[in-house]
Amino acid sequence: MKLSIFFSLALLVMGFGTAQAQNDTAAIALENVVVTGTRAATDVRHLPMTVNVINRQKLTESFRPNMLPTLTEQVPGLFTTARGMMGYGVSGGAAGGINFRGISGGSGQLMVLIDGHPQYQGVYGHPISDSYQTMMAERVEILRGPASVLYGSNAMGGVINIVTRGMHRDGVRTSVNLGAGSWGTFQAEVSNQVRSGRFSSTVAAQYGRSDNHRPRMGFEQYGGYLKLAYDFNEHWNAFVDGNLTRFNASNPGTVDAPIYEGDQWITRGAVALGVENHYDRMSGRISVYDNFGFHKINDGYGEGQQPQKRLFRSKDALAGVSLYQSFNLFEGNRLTVGFDYQHIYGRAYYTSRETGEVLETQNKQSAHSHRNEVAGYVDFRQDILSWLTVDAGLRVDHHSVTGTELIPQGGVVIRPIETGEIKAMVSKGFRNPTMREMYLYPPSNEDLKPERLMNYELSWRHKLPATGFSYGVNLFYLKGDNMIQTVRIDGKPRNVNTGEIENYGVEVEASYALNTHWSLNANHSYVHMKNPVLGSPENKSYLGATWHQGKWNASLGLMNILALYTAVGENETKEYFLLLNATLGYQLTKNVALWAKGENLLAQRYEINAGFPMPRATFMGGVNISF
Repeated sequence: MKLSIFFSLALLVMGFGTAQAQNDTAAIALENVVVTGTRAATDVRHLPMTVNVINRQKLTESFRPNMLPTLTEQVPGLFTTARGMMGYGVSGGAAGGINFRGISGGSGQLMVLIDGHPQYQGVYGHPISDSYQTMMAERVEILRGPASVLYGSNAMGGVINIVTRGMHRDGVRTSVNLGAGSWGTFQAEVSNQVRSGRFSSTVAAQYGRSDNHRPRMGFEQYGGYLKLAYDFNEHWNAFVDGNLTRFNASNPGTVDAPIYEGDQWITRGAVALGVENHYDRMSGRISVYDNFGFHKINDGYGEGQQPQKRLFRSKDALAGVSLYQSFNLFEGNRLTVGFDYQHIYGRAYYTSRETGEVLETQNKQSAHSHRNEVAGYVDFRQDILSWLTVDAGLRVDHHSVTGTELIPQGGVVIRPIETGEIKAMVSKGFRNPTMREMYLYPPSNEDLKPERLMNYELSWRHKLPATGFSYGVNLFYLKGDNMIQTVRIDGKPRNVNTGEIENYGVEVEASYALNTHWSLNANHSYVHMKNPVLGSPENKSYLGATWHQGKWNASLGLMNILALYTAVGENETKEYFLLLNATLGYQLTKNVALWAKGENLLAQRYEINAGFPMPRATFMGGVNISF
C-alpha cells in the first residue's frame, strides 16, 4: 500500500512541478482528436469526459494477438482477468472478465464497441474477450465512466471502442507476423491493405494455439477481418466490414477440483454496412449491423462423476440500426442528434451427446426469446468563452420489456491555460436485464428492472509539448442501485434488484518523451469498493519504457497489483503480485524484423481466477515480414 501511495504522489509532484515551468502554446496534436465521446471527431480538450487513446504502434509493440492485455497495462482503472498464456474461454472457469473502477463487464456493465457498434451476447449480455483481436484495430478509445447517453444499455461503466484499420494512401501494404514459444504456443497473423483512388480494403487473418501450462487447458483460435470502403466524393463514403472468430477452449477446473471434458466450441462474428458524410459544419452516419454467435459447451465432470449426457447450445444475435448527425450550428457549437434501434434475440437449449436431439430447457421461455430497444438522444456542446465549454445530453430509451428510461448527463470544461483543462462531469448509466437473468435457469425473474448508476468525476489534464511531458489526474465517485443479485427467497434462488454499488477512487497517468530514443509512460489507479467485485484490484500501477536506437528497439513494462479480489464474501481472498514483461526487436533487413519477448520475468506465483494459478516466466520469439 505504501508503494502504491508513493507511486501516485510521485506522478503528481512531477506533473505539477513541470507544469509551473511550462508556457508553451503548441498546436493541437492529431492524437487529441477522438470520436467515442461525441460520435463526431472532436478535440478531446473540449469534452468533459476522460478518453484514453491507445494507437496501433502501442497495440502491436508487444506482439500480442489479443488487445486486452495491452489495454490493461495502459489504462488506469481497467483490469482483465486471465487464467493462462493464451485464451480466455467462456462459461465456468472462464477468464476475460473486463472490470473498470469496480464495475464488471462480465455482467454486461461495460460495453465493447467496434466502430461504435455494440458487441455483446443476446442471451447472456456480456462481451466475448477472445473476439477482440489486435489485427483489426487502428486504435482503441476507452471512455472512462458511463456513456449510456450515446450508447445505451450496458455502457453504464464505460466503453471500449475499437476503431478499425483503414488504408489512407494509394498503394499496397502487406505484413506477416509469426511467433512461437512456451507451452506449445504458436501465433500467426497476415494482413493486406490496398488503396487505389477512391477504393480501399483491409484483409487480415489470424491463427493461434497453446497447450497452456496445465493439462486439459488447450486453446485454439481462427480469426478473420475484412473492410471495404469507397469514397463517392470528398464528402460522402460507404463501407462494409466484418470479423469472425472461432475458438476451441478447455476448462481444466481448479487445482483442487479438476474437471474433465470441460470443452467449448465458440463462433462469434459481426458485420456492418454504413454510409458517412463529412462537411465543414456537419458530419454523420447511418449504419446497419449484426453481431452473432454460436456456442456449444460441455460443462464437463469432476472426480468420481459421470460424463455429461448433454451439451449446452445457444444461438444469439444483436442486430441494429444506428443513425446520427452532428451539426455546427454557430461558432463554438456542436449538436449531435441520434437514433438507435436494436433487435436482441437468441435461443438457449440443450442437445443429447448421443443422438443430437434437442432437449427441453428448464424454462420454456428461454428456448427462444427476443426483445426490441429503440432510443433517441441529443448531445449539445457549446464553447461559452475561449476557455469555457459546457456539455449536456439526454437519451430516451424504450425497451420492449422493461419500459422507458431517461438518461441525462452534463459537464463543463475549463481551460485556464492553453495546454491544460479542468473537467467536471455528472452522468447516468444503466443496464437492462439479460435474457438469462429474466428467463433462463431457476433464479430467473421476469419482473427485473434496469440497473442504474450515477457517476461524478473531476479531472485535470495537462500537456507540455516543449518538454514531451503530459499527465492527468481523475477523481471519481459512483453510486448505483437496482443491481441484479441472486438471493434465496422461500429457500429458492431468485434474481432480484437488490444490490448496490458505491465506489470512489483516484486515477493518475503520465507520459514523457525523454529524447528521440527513450519514452516513458506510467499510470496508477486506486478504487475503494463498498461491495468488492471479483477480478477488481484496489490498486493497479504500471510503469513502461520504450527505446529505439538504429535497428534495435525494446520495451519494458512493470505492473504492480495490490488487493485483487479472487473471492468475496465470508471467504474473501486478495492477491498481490508484481509482473515484469519485456520485448526486444531487431530490424534485420528493410522488410524483415526479428522479435523476442518474455512475460512474468520475475516468475511470480499468483492467481487472477481463484484456483487457476498463472504460468511462471514464459517466452516467445518470432519474425515480422512487411512489404
